[in-house]
Amino acid sequence: MALPLNVFKTVNVVAATSATEIYTAPVGYTGVVLLAQAANIDSNSHDVTFSHRRSSTTTELMKDVPIPGNDALAMVTGRLVLEPGDKLVLSASDATNIKVTVSILETLN
Repeated sequence: MALPLNVFKTVNVVAATSATEIYTAPVGYTGVVLLAQAANIDSNSHDVTFSHRRSSTTTELMKDVPIPGNDALAMVTGRLVLEPGDKLVLSASDATNIKVTVSILETLN
């Protein structure tokens, strides 16, 4: 069975207080992050850290950035290319009030 050329994925998660891998680019595909947004559904400000991990190297795309209460933040303002095995990692200062949506295009290598 032939693999599809392009696959669109949406990842919806509630951020945890510990660094959590929320997406891994699959073998044979390159992932392109089209959108990554965090929404703070609380009235208090909370911090978010969003990172790219390749092998044992983690690169913060944003670190401990505050999101005001009842507001949202674009975590990636352009496109982010993920090679097979690359991971997106997320954490927040609150375990229940930061909701994240990531839209990804997986394209066959």
